[in-house]
Amino acid sequence: MTRRILGVTAGAAVLALASLSALAPPPAPAQDDLAAASAASARSASEQVLKLPEGLTQASVARDSFAAVAGVQGLAAGSTNRDWAELVLLLGDFPRTDDNITVMLRWMRQENGPDNWWNRNNPLNNGWGSGGNSGLGSYDNLVIAAENAAEALHSNPGYAGIVAGFSSSAPTSQIEQAIWASPWATSHYANGAHWSYTPVPVIESPAGTW
Repeated sequence: MTRRILGVTAGAAVLALASLSALAPPPAPAQDDLAAASAASARSASEQVLKLPEGLTQASVARDSFAAVAGVQGLAAGSTNRDWAELVLLLGDFPRTDDNITVMLRWMRQENGPDNWWNRNNPLNNGWGSGGNSGLGSYDNLVIAAENAAEALHSNPGYAGIVAGFSSSAPTSQIEQAIWASPWATSHYANGAHWSYTPVPVIESPAGTW
């Protein structure tokens, strides 16, 4: 009887120990094991590949295009009377509006005919820096001529009305009247009587003029 009780007691103790072992938390993983697991997870994430359904193509993204505003080199490469008109406006820090360009082209035509607008590399017959009196001097090239024309407009108080007109993109008639009233031409273009309003043809200058 005593042996049976002891056997039952011992069995109960073994079951109790087994139950406690089952309830106890597992031992914490070693530090090396944690690092290895982390590296494996990161490697798995970097190797993931997104598979797209068949027939699905990548959509193109439309972006607004921006037209580059021609600078000195771009205008010189164009080599036309319109390019030179724009170059004077650019160097004079004037807006390159259609009205401003139109006035410049008309003005150039009054000084030199369209077929020979580059005459002496001095389209406006500007005496400023050209070494000639009454605008009969010349420049080494048309870029230098444009620089001097812009400088002359800003340097002579008699051209203030022209500068104000170009700067504000005033109507063509207002700028032209300022040109006639200025000391640019001793004839004052007969106060407009000798001014032509027909469209000015766009003509390239010969090689080497720019």
